[in-house]
Amino acid sequence: MKHKIAVWIFLGLIAGIVTGAFINLFQDSYQIATYVSIAKYGSIIFLKFIKLIIGPLVLSTLVVGVAGIGDAGTIGRMSIKTIGWFLFASIISLTLGLIIVNVFKPGLDFQHTIPEAVIQNLPKTDQFTLEHFLDQLIPENIFVALSSHKMVLQIVVFSVLFGLATAAIGDKGKPIIAAMDSLAHVMLKLTTMIMWLAPLAVFSAVSIVIAEKGIGVMVQYGKLILLFYFALAILWSILICFGYFFIKNRVWSLIKHIEEPIMLAFATASSESAYPKLLTQLERFGLNDKITSFVLPLGYSFNLDGSMMYMTFGSLLIAQAYGVDLTLTQQITMLLVLMVTSKGIAAVPRASLVVIAATIAGFGIPEAGLAILLPIDQFLDMGRTATNVVGNAVATVAVSKMEGEEIKHHR
Repeated sequence: MKHKIAVWIFLGLIAGIVTGAFINLFQDSYQIATYVSIAKYGSIIFLKFIKLIIGPLVLSTLVVGVAGIGDAGTIGRMSIKTIGWFLFASIISLTLGLIIVNVFKPGLDFQHTIPEAVIQNLPKTDQFTLEHFLDQLIPENIFVALSSHKMVLQIVVFSVLFGLATAAIGDKGKPIIAAMDSLAHVMLKLTTMIMWLAPLAVFSAVSIVIAEKGIGVMVQYGKLILLFYFALAILWSILICFGYFFIKNRVWSLIKHIEEPIMLAFATASSESAYPKLLTQLERFGLNDKITSFVLPLGYSFNLDGSMMYMTFGSLLIAQAYGVDLTLTQQITMLLVLMVTSKGIAAVPRASLVVIAATIAGFGIPEAGLAILLPIDQFLDMGRTATNVVGNAVATVAVSKMEGEEIKHHR
């Protein structure tokens, strides 16, 4: 299924390039404008469906995740260490994305690819105040929050509190957790169904840009892909350094052991596809199975380092493309919001786009800017998913060493 979607997205990309180039070269300005006015609905439909799933997806997955952690009373110490490491790694990843975008400013290359009408109707960013932040943070009515994709942080706060309370009442809370788990699975299935519209959105976004600006615009995407993989290389170096801190030279053996799940994750752009093999390889490396079986499942919801970095990278890139000047305080606030909103839904296909769409809306940045990322998201997703595997392997090693576990030497 995932392979088919990836193939169709790639075909949509190629078809968009060919169609856009043909229209740009052989049609007059009126015909180009007519094509754009029709083709734009491909992206519009996809974006509307993405917004549709945000509220229930965050609610269901986060309640189940938090309730599961709350049930682990007997392993509370390990929970604290694991979540603590995840938060630490998330801050590192998000901060790296923030630094890279501020230094290289890739979004400036895309300012002229956005239709003038969109720029003229650009909403102003709200000035950051404590009152404004509290309004975004604390829900007055969860049903109102669920009705708007712009109130995702309020949904997160409610979900965390609701999950903890549900876990605290023991057996009486199990039917609620089961219902939320069923809702989560329904939303995951719905997300997979919606992703079949991604090739149409990719075709729409690419063909419009090239029809209006010409084939030369693809040079911009080449630069963007190279910059993102450069950022991933830095993140890999940081993760390997953390691994070296805990297990010294054995970190190179660790990387060799997880080569196959890394390649599987890269080829499929799916963290889940690599999970069984990663679990096996970490145990072969010598990690205790009680550590791996606890840390890895949590890691695939709470510790996707490559995806985390992409979220600040993508969000700030869109802000730059629209000329939205965010202060350092606003950028740090966005970083913190992303760190919270990304927890619990990261295993969803294209979850990063969902989180970016949910977050940037609260900062006055149009969600339509996702059209910049859509054409190459598959290529970026491959790299960030492989990075997620490395991050979770290092996290498992870190928790194992903090627990005082011996890493056995297997042949």
